[in-house]
Amino acid sequence: MTGLVRNHLVWIADAAWEEVSARLPDGQAREIVDHWRSQELPLVVTSQPAGIGAGRAALGLPAPHRWCRRRLAFDVAFDAVHRHGHFPTLRQASRHYRWQGAALRLDHALAALGAQTHVYGSHGWQLLTGQSYLHDGSDIDLCIDVPNFETARAAVTHLERAALDHRVDGELVFPDGSAVAWREFRRMLAGETGAVLIKRLDGPRLAAAGRLRDGLRSGTSTSTDGRQPVAATAVCHASGR
Repeated sequence: MTGLVRNHLVWIADAAWEEVSARLPDGQAREIVDHWRSQELPLVVTSQPAGIGAGRAALGLPAPHRWCRRRLAFDVAFDAVHRHGHFPTLRQASRHYRWQGAALRLDHALAALGAQTHVYGSHGWQLLTGQSYLHDGSDIDLCIDVPNFETARAAVTHLERAALDHRVDGELVFPDGSAVAWREFRRMLAGETGAVLIKRLDGPRLAAAGRLRDGLRSGTSTSTDGRQPVAATAVCHASGR
C-alpha cells in the first residue's frame, strides 16, 4: 500500500478515532484510545494482514504499564492518515536517557556509514508518550536503515562491539522495506543459519540464507527470492517491547 512503511508512525484524523472507538471491545480499551486521542499520540504501522480491505491500513497501539502493556490493533481508512513520522533517533534517545559515550559513539559510527538509526520498542514509546514502558531488562531496540549489503555488514560489526548498558536488539531495514534482525543477519554472515526471517509490510517470510545474501549483494529486491510466508504472529505486532 503506497505511503505505508512498517514501524513508521502515523497520526489519524478525528473521524478515524471515532470509528476506532465505536469498535472497541471493552472499557479499558476505550480508556487507552481516549488518552491517545486527547494527547494526539501516534500509532505504528504494523504488518498488513492478507485479509485487510482495500484502502485500509492496519495499525497498532502498545499501551504502557498503567494499562498492563496491553496491545491494541485496528485498521482505518488509508485516507484517514494525515501525518507520517519516525521514532526518535538514537542521538535523541541517548540525550533523553542520558546514555553515556558508548551510545553516541555507536550513533556516530552508524551515521558515518550512511545508516539512519531510530529507537523503537519500550525506549522509543516511553520517550514519545511520557508514559512508563521500561523495566530493568528492557532492550534498546534499533531500527537501522541501510542502503546496501556492505553497509549492513559494517553496521553489524559496530553493533557487536557496542558496549551499552542495555542489550542492543533491533533490525536492519533495506531500501525495499525488508527488515532482518541484526543478530540473525550476523548469524547469516557467519554461515550459522540456513534460513533468515525477513519482515515486510505484507508479513514475515523465510528466505534461504545464501539466496538472500546473494540478492542483497547484487542489489536485488528481497521480494523476489521465492521465500515462503510464515505466520504473521511472528512479528512484534505493535512494536512495543
